[in-house]
Amino acid sequence: MIKHKKIVAISGSIREGSSNTNILKALATFIPEGIDYCIYPGIKELPHFNPDIDGTEPPAVVANFRKTLAESHALIICTPEYAKSVPGVLKNALDWLVSSGELYKKPVAVITASPSVAGGDKAHESLLLTLGMLDTIIVEHGSLLVPSVGIKFNDNATVKDESTKQALINLIDSVVAAINK
Repeated sequence: MIKHKKIVAISGSIREGSSNTNILKALATFIPEGIDYCIYPGIKELPHFNPDIDGTEPPAVVANFRKTLAESHALIICTPEYAKSVPGVLKNALDWLVSSGELYKKPVAVITASPSVAGGDKAHESLLLTLGMLDTIIVEHGSLLVPSVGIKFNDNATVKDESTKQALINLIDSVVAAINK
């Protein structure tokens, strides 16, 4: 029995109809056969990080989140920029992983998408710093800024911009190559 490789994606936005979630949905069309791909829906359910409740039996939602990431072979994060950083809900989710090690040496790709022409560069930089602290491996071609996101995707999670589409394909190809090493 061949074990499928698994890529988990996390949107840094919990807003209904989020451009970032739509990008992750669009990525699904570029995933090759033999790779399981899912968008983790539960970061909004995670309690505020508190080391006092992170003992041998963390809250069930935290344990499930960690288990999902531990069972994955790679992670893709797509986030907006909020107040020149990552949204609090994403930072909170990553805080739950600092001491538990699910992302240790795991291949990761990071997409920051914003309506601004800067593409969310401050959030991108902040996220890369956090992922460095978690000792992840950012894959080659796995760091992507998507400026002016509103004109590059439609509401049905379809890429309208050819150069953005090619960048997303390159990102997926790099993630798949990293997990097949």
